Amino acid sequence: MVYGYHVIMPMYGFWLPNDPRGSWSEFIRSWEIGRFGQTTMSRDRLTLDQLTEDQLRQRAEVKRALRYPPVSIDGQQALTIALAIKETVERNKYTVWGCAILPEHTHMVIARHSYRVEQIINLIKGRTTRKLNEVGSHPLAAYIKPSERTPRMWASGQWKQFLDTESGIENAIKYVNENPSREGKKRQHWSFVKPFGGIDGAGWTTYH
Repeated sequence: MVYGYHVIMPMYGFWLPNDPRGSWSEFIRSWEIGRFGQTTMSRDRLTLDQLTEDQLRQRAEVKRALRYPPVSIDGQQALTIALAIKETVERNKYTVWGCAILPEHTHMVIARHSYRVEQIINLIKGRTTRKLNEVGSHPLAAYIKPSERTPRMWASGQWKQFLDTESGIENAIKYVNENPSREGKKRQHWSFVKPFGGIDGAGWTTYH
Protein backbone atom coordinates (compact mmCIF):
# COMPACT_ATOMS: atom_id res chain seq x y z
CA MET A 1 0.00 0.00 0.00
CA VAL A 2 1.23 3.47 -0.85
CA TYR A 3 1.37 5.81 2.16
CA GLY A 4 3.06 8.83 0.61
CA TYR A 5 5.13 10.32 -2.17
CA HIS A 6 8.54 11.91 -2.60
CA VAL A 7 8.09 14.50 -5.33
CA ILE A 8 10.61 16.69 -7.15
CA MET A 9 9.30 19.72 -9.04
CA PRO A 10 12.03 21.14 -11.28
CA MET A 11 11.96 24.73 -12.47
CA TYR A 12 11.73 25.50 -16.18
CA GLY A 13 14.98 24.60 -17.94
CA PHE A 14 16.57 22.88 -14.95
CA TRP A 15 16.47 19.24 -16.04
CA LEU A 16 15.53 18.72 -19.69
CA PRO A 17 14.19 15.46 -21.25
CA ASN A 18 17.45 14.80 -23.12
CA ASP A 19 19.78 15.96 -20.38
CA PRO A 20 22.97 13.84 -20.59
CA ARG A 21 22.74 13.29 -16.82
CA GLY A 22 19.62 11.19 -17.48
CA SER A 23 15.98 12.21 -17.08
CA TRP A 24 12.58 10.87 -16.04
CA SER A 25 10.82 12.02 -19.23
CA GLU A 26 9.39 9.53 -21.70
CA PHE A 27 9.11 11.98 -24.59
CA ILE A 28 10.14 15.49 -25.69
CA ARG A 29 7.39 18.05 -26.26
CA SER A 30 9.48 20.84 -27.78
CA TRP A 31 11.05 20.75 -31.26
CA GLU A 32 13.71 23.24 -30.13
CA ILE A 33 14.91 20.70 -27.57
CA GLY A 34 14.14 17.55 -29.53
CA ARG A 35 16.54 18.42 -32.33
CA PHE A 36 19.40 17.83 -29.90
CA GLY A 37 18.56 14.15 -29.42
CA GLN A 38 16.13 11.68 -27.92
CA THR A 39 15.03 11.51 -24.30
CA THR A 40 17.60 10.10 -21.88
CA MET A 41 15.08 8.44 -19.57
CA SER A 42 16.90 6.50 -16.86
CA ARG A 43 16.59 5.62 -13.18
CA ASP A 44 20.26 6.51 -12.75
CA ARG A 45 21.53 10.06 -12.49
CA LEU A 46 24.95 11.44 -13.34
CA THR A 47 26.44 14.58 -11.81
CA LEU A 48 27.87 17.40 -13.89
CA ASP A 49 31.35 16.29 -12.83
CA GLN A 50 30.74 12.93 -14.50
CA LEU A 51 29.88 14.39 -17.90
CA THR A 52 32.34 14.59 -20.77
CA GLU A 53 33.26 17.90 -22.40
CA ASP A 54 31.04 17.02 -25.38
CA GLN A 55 28.09 16.29 -23.08
CA LEU A 56 28.58 19.55 -21.21
CA ARG A 57 28.76 21.44 -24.49
CA GLN A 58 25.56 19.82 -25.77
CA ARG A 59 23.78 20.56 -22.49
CA ALA A 60 24.73 24.24 -22.77
CA GLU A 61 23.52 24.35 -26.39
CA VAL A 62 20.15 22.87 -25.42
CA LYS A 63 19.66 25.46 -22.69
CA ARG A 64 20.48 28.27 -25.13
CA ALA A 65 17.80 26.91 -27.48
CA LEU A 66 15.06 27.28 -24.86
CA ARG A 67 12.35 29.85 -25.53
CA TYR A 68 12.98 31.41 -22.12
CA PRO A 69 16.05 31.41 -19.87
CA PRO A 70 16.20 28.64 -17.26
CA VAL A 71 14.45 29.68 -14.04
CA SER A 72 16.37 30.11 -10.80
CA ILE A 73 14.50 31.72 -7.90
CA ASP A 74 15.92 33.94 -5.17
CA GLY A 75 15.23 33.84 -1.43
CA GLN A 76 12.25 36.20 -1.53
CA GLN A 77 10.62 34.22 -4.32
CA ALA A 78 11.19 31.05 -2.29
CA LEU A 79 9.31 32.61 0.65
CA THR A 80 6.42 33.51 -1.65
CA ILE A 81 6.35 29.96 -3.00
CA ALA A 82 6.33 28.62 0.57
CA LEU A 83 3.35 30.84 1.44
CA ALA A 84 1.46 29.59 -1.63
CA ILE A 85 2.23 25.97 -0.73
CA LYS A 86 1.00 26.61 2.83
CA GLU A 87 -2.27 28.04 1.51
CA THR A 88 -2.76 25.07 -0.82
CA VAL A 89 -1.93 22.55 1.91
CA GLU A 90 -4.36 24.12 4.37
CA ARG A 91 -7.15 24.54 1.82
CA ASN A 92 -6.99 20.94 0.62
CA LYS A 93 -5.93 19.35 3.92
CA TYR A 94 -2.74 17.77 2.61
CA THR A 95 -0.19 16.36 5.04
CA VAL A 96 3.38 17.36 4.17
CA TRP A 97 6.27 15.60 5.94
CA GLY A 98 9.14 17.32 4.21
CA CYS A 99 9.83 20.29 1.95
CA ALA A 100 12.95 21.93 0.53
CA ILE A 101 12.56 24.90 -1.82
CA LEU A 102 15.77 25.36 -3.79
CA PRO A 103 16.66 27.80 -6.58
CA GLU A 104 16.10 25.33 -9.42
CA HIS A 105 13.82 22.66 -7.94
CA THR A 106 11.59 21.85 -4.97
CA HIS A 107 11.41 18.58 -3.01
CA MET A 108 8.32 17.51 -1.07
CA VAL A 109 7.30 14.43 0.89
CA ILE A 110 3.51 14.25 0.89
CA ALA A 111 1.11 11.81 2.56
CA ARG A 112 -1.37 9.88 0.47
CA HIS A 113 -4.54 11.87 -0.16
CA SER A 114 -7.88 11.39 -1.89
CA TYR A 115 -6.40 13.45 -4.75
CA ARG A 116 -3.90 11.81 -7.09
CA VAL A 117 -0.36 13.01 -6.50
CA GLU A 118 -0.30 14.57 -10.00
CA GLN A 119 -3.35 16.66 -9.10
CA ILE A 120 -1.77 17.71 -5.81
CA ILE A 121 1.34 18.96 -7.60
CA ASN A 122 -0.65 20.70 -10.34
CA LEU A 123 -2.61 22.61 -7.69
CA ILE A 124 0.62 23.59 -5.92
CA LYS A 125 2.23 24.72 -9.16
CA GLY A 126 -0.82 26.76 -10.13
CA ARG A 127 -1.10 28.48 -6.75
CA THR A 128 2.60 29.32 -6.55
CA THR A 129 2.53 30.80 -10.04
CA ARG A 130 -0.51 32.95 -9.23
CA LYS A 131 1.01 34.09 -5.93
CA LEU A 132 4.23 35.22 -7.59
CA ASN A 133 2.19 37.10 -10.18
CA GLU A 134 0.14 38.75 -7.44
CA VAL A 135 3.23 40.13 -5.71
CA GLY A 136 4.96 41.02 -8.99
CA SER A 137 7.90 38.65 -8.65
CA HIS A 138 7.29 35.96 -11.25
CA PRO A 139 10.77 34.87 -12.42
CA LEU A 140 9.76 35.20 -16.10
CA ALA A 141 7.81 38.45 -15.66
CA ALA A 142 9.94 40.20 -18.28
CA TYR A 143 8.64 37.76 -20.89
CA ILE A 144 4.92 38.15 -20.15
CA LYS A 145 3.07 39.65 -23.12
CA PRO A 146 -0.42 41.18 -23.16
CA SER A 147 -3.20 38.68 -23.96
CA GLU A 148 -0.79 35.75 -23.57
CA ARG A 149 -0.48 33.24 -20.78
CA THR A 150 2.29 33.64 -18.24
CA PRO A 151 5.31 31.54 -19.29
CA ARG A 152 5.70 28.37 -17.27
CA MET A 153 8.14 28.78 -14.40
CA TRP A 154 7.82 25.10 -13.52
CA ALA A 155 8.89 22.29 -15.84
CA SER A 156 6.14 20.06 -17.19
CA GLY A 157 5.36 17.06 -15.02
CA GLN A 158 7.28 15.98 -11.96
CA TRP A 159 9.46 13.17 -10.67
CA LYS A 160 7.67 11.05 -8.10
CA GLN A 161 8.54 8.09 -5.91
CA PHE A 162 5.81 6.05 -4.24
CA LEU A 163 6.52 5.35 -0.58
CA ASP A 164 5.05 2.13 0.81
CA THR A 165 7.09 1.54 3.97
CA GLU A 166 7.82 3.47 7.12
CA SER A 167 11.56 3.35 6.45
CA GLY A 168 10.99 4.58 2.90
CA ILE A 169 9.11 7.61 4.19
CA GLU A 170 11.75 8.32 6.84
CA ASN A 171 14.57 8.05 4.28
CA ALA A 172 12.77 10.42 1.91
CA ILE A 173 12.20 12.95 4.70
CA LYS A 174 15.88 12.75 5.69
CA TYR A 175 16.98 13.21 2.09
CA VAL A 176 14.73 16.25 1.63
CA ASN A 177 15.78 17.84 4.93
CA GLU A 178 19.45 17.47 4.03
CA ASN A 179 19.06 18.70 0.46
CA PRO A 180 19.66 22.41 1.14
CA SER A 181 22.99 21.69 2.85
CA ARG A 182 24.16 19.88 -0.29
CA GLU A 183 23.89 23.24 -2.05
CA GLY A 184 25.57 25.11 0.78
CA LYS A 185 22.31 26.47 2.19
CA LYS A 186 20.72 26.41 5.64
CA ARG A 187 18.28 23.72 6.73
CA GLN A 188 14.71 24.80 6.04
CA HIS A 189 11.81 24.85 8.48
CA TRP A 190 8.29 25.46 7.15
CA SER A 191 5.17 25.78 9.30
CA PHE A 192 3.12 23.56 6.98
CA VAL A 193 5.50 20.60 7.44
CA LYS A 194 4.33 18.11 10.07
CA PRO A 195 6.35 15.38 11.80
CA PHE A 196 5.89 11.86 10.52
CA GLY A 197 4.19 9.78 13.20
CA GLY A 198 4.85 6.36 11.70
CA ILE A 199 2.55 3.65 10.41
CA ASP A 200 0.41 2.05 13.08
CA GLY A 201 -0.30 -1.66 13.45
CA ALA A 202 -3.43 -1.50 11.32
CA GLY A 203 -1.35 -0.38 8.36
CA TRP A 204 -2.68 3.17 8.17
CA THR A 205 -0.60 6.29 8.33
CA THR A 206 -0.80 8.23 11.59
CA TYR A 207 -1.17 11.98 11.07
CA HIS A 208 -0.21 14.63 13.64
